[in-house]
Amino acid sequence: MGIDAGEFGRIHRADSPGGLLTPRQYDESDVRIRPGRGTRPRTKTRPTHADAETAMVVSVDRGRWGCVIGGDPDRLVVAMRARELGRTPIVVGDDVGVVGDVSGKVDALARIVRVQERRTVLRRTADDTDPFERVVVANADQLLIVVALADPPPRSGFVERAMVAAYVGGLQPVLCLTKADLADPDDFVSLFSDLDVPVVMAGREQPLEPLLDRISGSLTALIGHSGVGKSTLVNRLVPEANRATGIVSGVGKGRHTSTQSVALHLPGVPTPDLTSGDRNPFGGWVIDTPGIRSFGLAHISPVDVVAAFSDLAVTAEQCPRGCTHLGPPADPECALDTLTGKAAQRVQAVRRLLVAIATNETW
Repeated sequence: MGIDAGEFGRIHRADSPGGLLTPRQYDESDVRIRPGRGTRPRTKTRPTHADAETAMVVSVDRGRWGCVIGGDPDRLVVAMRARELGRTPIVVGDDVGVVGDVSGKVDALARIVRVQERRTVLRRTADDTDPFERVVVANADQLLIVVALADPPPRSGFVERAMVAAYVGGLQPVLCLTKADLADPDDFVSLFSDLDVPVVMAGREQPLEPLLDRISGSLTALIGHSGVGKSTLVNRLVPEANRATGIVSGVGKGRHTSTQSVALHLPGVPTPDLTSGDRNPFGGWVIDTPGIRSFGLAHISPVDVVAAFSDLAVTAEQCPRGCTHLGPPADPECALDTLTGKAAQRVQAVRRLLVAIATNETW
């Protein structure tokens, strides 16, 4: 009896001696060949993971992510990205689905199997010529731009660029001023008055209650140049920030990574109710980002900036194609010039933002 090719993957013909064909006897018309592995149908259906628990990413370190289950800071787990996600980017602030060992015990490892659609995103590029966007933070409600009024002196260009990134990404920019004992804030604040940007004072000797009232119910990202007092502010907001940062940014290794963003829970803020339907169920967290030397906006166009202001976007639709919205002489037919009163003042403020993204400087 010949050997069944369907069982052993060998060439078979019943009327040949011994039932086997030699290479010279091979004839495609009278042989059966077992299908190779590559020809078998494969399913590409991803598992649903209906039992995955909702978590927020609070740190990223060398291919592992620190996640808090349900927004509870006491349920910190270490997770890796599931194979079915491929190279899906996962950043601090992302809402994810986690399965596996979510006990949070030492050496426990879970898997991130799902990344929810982002509500907001803060992006930047290395500089204005870099075509690659880098997502700094996901799902933040506010961007707290920390600026010192002196030592170092405030840089309006950096603030304007940060505001542009916030507006385009769906975040509310908030101007946070430190070292008010060294300079009068009025002149600097007046530069942004027409944009209706909230301003809070958070110097070393000033009370934190006004700032806490604004950020306690939100996920807030902090950015600022080195030396402006951002780290001091974070330590005031989260007294155990040094210890907490060491835990979450080292994801179990106890190592602080100053080049990565890390989310910290505000003490005294209750754990959010994930069934409440709030816009951001992970309120009461601040995301400390590393000191920024430059804020590239290569991925943002003038159209993106104007579109972020609903009161100007409708009028801008009447502009000719290719309008950069800078007004004359560059754009003599810009429809934004037809606005009057407070709207006209807002146009001038937005144009300063447009000039800021067109100025290729290191801030």
